[in-house]
Amino acid sequence: MALYSAAAAVLAGLERGEGGLKSLVYNSGFPHVRQLYALVSETLRYASVLEKLLDGAALLQAEKKLEPQLAKVLVYDLLFGKGLKCGGRWKALARRHRARLEAELARMKVRHKVSRNEDLLAPETAVSAAAAQVPRYVRVNTLKTCVDDVIDFFKRQGYAYLGKAGSVEELKALSGKKFLLDLHLPELLVFPSQTDFHDNLLYTSGHIILQDKASCLPAFLLGPVAGSHVIDACAAPGNKTSQLAAILKNKGQIFAFDVDPKRVATMNTLLTRAGVTGCQLAQQDFLTVDPRDPRYSRVTHILLDPSCSGSGIVTRGPGEEVVSSAERLQALAGFQRRVLNHALSFPALQRLVYSTCSLHQEENEDVVQAVLQKWGSAFRLVTAFPSWPCRGLTAFSGAESCLRASPAETLTHGFFVAVLERCK
Repeated sequence: MALYSAAAAVLAGLERGEGGLKSLVYNSGFPHVRQLYALVSETLRYASVLEKLLDGAALLQAEKKLEPQLAKVLVYDLLFGKGLKCGGRWKALARRHRARLEAELARMKVRHKVSRNEDLLAPETAVSAAAAQVPRYVRVNTLKTCVDDVIDFFKRQGYAYLGKAGSVEELKALSGKKFLLDLHLPELLVFPSQTDFHDNLLYTSGHIILQDKASCLPAFLLGPVAGSHVIDACAAPGNKTSQLAAILKNKGQIFAFDVDPKRVATMNTLLTRAGVTGCQLAQQDFLTVDPRDPRYSRVTHILLDPSCSGSGIVTRGPGEEVVSSAERLQALAGFQRRVLNHALSFPALQRLVYSTCSLHQEENEDVVQAVLQKWGSAFRLVTAFPSWPCRGLTAFSGAESCLRASPAETLTHGFFVAVLERCK
């Protein structure tokens, strides 16, 4: 029941204007933030349909103690999700009204002349075909296990392993209980898009991390060797930090920063579950970190994934801003330039990865160009992942060294990555 209560609380917070979807989810205190985010996002996506169902079935009139937000979450999972996961009186309540709700849903489909649930959604809230085909990516946490053992585990659970993918088209064709090894990243398994592992033993024990492929690129391309000192500048929720620890084999030192205390607490839980050691987690704004502090004198690698518009996130719900104004983009770009300049001022820095989950040139190529111009010949762009098909926009000479990702071309969230190195 905790999941549904947490989801109802997030919905109520959105209605009261207490914050955006992502911030309310991270601040909820619920331990499985991705599961909560997915449930709330989908409930929001079906909000207008759910309101009509509740009205038509007169559920709130029949159950006077049932809050509207909780009713929406319960009915979403009952009719459109994977079935109710709770027990007790709420499950009994939902089942008591199930026939009436299903009948009302059937009447809605007849009135709208549709056969699929998703066809009831308004065009602006329906998931695009490109977004719907983004697979479920599973990163094997090599701090606790290895790829072969995870493959064997899933095979014992009835999944069919098809080997290493040879193309993006093979990933797109996945269905049922089939999975592949990713064609680009050696510790990434790929399953059909709707596969849910939030209750799987490997996930709850930290042996696998549910992380989009594009989100795996920054740490992979930073590639610090074991024993390195690394900064993860804007670290929450911690998936990239745990990936860095795996790359380092827990040898070396990671300094991870985030300004929000609740996100830091959530991140600490995630890192502990993942078996991460050698990480100093600090609730601190990275811009206030002194590059001359002796503690950071050996930092040679920095991963910088700052706040951005999030315009590349394909699971975004109505509780978050989708279209960014020019003023907001300029404000974000100003912050991104400041934090990138700050990161490059660490004296021992040799390699830095700058990434965003934004599609906007203002937050991506334009930020990199402006900062490189300021630093002159001190740093240069490195061609990141030459075999990657999607390159940076031709905003300046050399921008093709950056890479981009998108649902349509790479079957991932929208993403941007630039790799900078200090010139010898």
